[in-house]
Amino acid sequence: MFRKEVLDNGTPVLMEKVTSVRSVSIGVWVNVGSRDELDKEHGISHFIEHMFFKGTRKRSAMEIAQEMDSLGGELNAFTTRELTTFYSKVLDDHLPRAVELLADIIHNASFLKKDIDKEKQVVMEEIRMVEDDPEDLVHDLHTQNVWKRHPLGRSILGTHQTIEGISREQIYSYIHRHYHPERTVISVAGNFQFSPLMKLLKRHFNKPAGRPLIELHRESPLFGGKVLIKKKKLEQIHLCIGLQGVSHIHKDRYAIFLLNTLLGGGISSRLFQKIREERGLAYSIYSYVASFKDVGLFNIYAGTGTATVAEVIRLILKELRKIRIHGILPKELLKTKNHLKGNLMLGMESMSSRMSRLAKDELYMGRYFGLKDILQEIDTVTPEQIHRLAREHFSKKYLSLTAMGPLSNGAIPKELTL
Repeated sequence: MFRKEVLDNGTPVLMEKVTSVRSVSIGVWVNVGSRDELDKEHGISHFIEHMFFKGTRKRSAMEIAQEMDSLGGELNAFTTRELTTFYSKVLDDHLPRAVELLADIIHNASFLKKDIDKEKQVVMEEIRMVEDDPEDLVHDLHTQNVWKRHPLGRSILGTHQTIEGISREQIYSYIHRHYHPERTVISVAGNFQFSPLMKLLKRHFNKPAGRPLIELHRESPLFGGKVLIKKKKLEQIHLCIGLQGVSHIHKDRYAIFLLNTLLGGGISSRLFQKIREERGLAYSIYSYVASFKDVGLFNIYAGTGTATVAEVIRLILKELRKIRIHGILPKELLKTKNHLKGNLMLGMESMSSRMSRLAKDELYMGRYFGLKDILQEIDTVTPEQIHRLAREHFSKKYLSLTAMGPLSNGAIPKELTL
């Protein structure tokens, strides 16, 4: 059962009641991310997310951790290029304490200078960890390759230099500009009662903003991808091949989900079967869709050896070309729809997944989509729609490649054909 209400301060509350479970997931979603940072603020969205957990006026960082552990629940946060999210998952009996704890860290964080200085070192270690993980790093390099100096092309974590330069004053200024009740969504899924929950949320999250909402100004990036090669001493070559995707709100969003599933979204997908199962050229090979409010990427990742990298690239481009020229058969689309719908329905068993879906539907679409709505959208996709999408997006003008590893000169062609 779904219900939407709006707090007096303008914050929407999305609630989906599921009585067959004993857990509740609650998330506080702020519509701001790394794409909204100024150049000198690069990484501050993610850094602030860390700082909210470093103590409040009534709790130390240790007390925050101990309190959540004592409930046997989860309290965490994450930052994306467009969103910052704080969430908790607890037993239904512990929902009041989880709501109060979330409100405390969001509204009463201390941001002490000594904690800021210490957390800078933590985030720098996180940056180093990504730099040491080639699969993570190649995705960041690829996004930068495609979108260059546009804010969407930057890493979420920032750089050592920008993190070192973050001040307490910058943190307060950023929160003042972006953390506004009308830019926040609260989503809840699980076993709860509507009326008691709303009383809790009104008590803890109905604080008036006291300032006008500053509208976001997000300029769309241009596609400027090319072949980018980064030589690095590794055991494998790590590849990303990218093409234009669609935005979160695009009419073809379900068609591209199906196209992704068919091409590289599972063990029966074309790329997995052709490159791993038939040829044994890679252990990890998959595709994925990265969608934002206004644009999207369709990416393919593979990890392979120096002697096989050229062949893997050739086979990936061949599969892209086949779909663009010939499209897909109705029976293949039917199997892909069943795969996608099965994954979707299994995901509905997770209260965290339901909570996330509620918030994203509100933030991107401004409305609720029930399971029946989504299944109907999937069912209406046709082979002709998939073929049109492939013809439009699997084009040389959008094609980019990023490769990292022990590459020899000439191992990868400077120009790609599709």
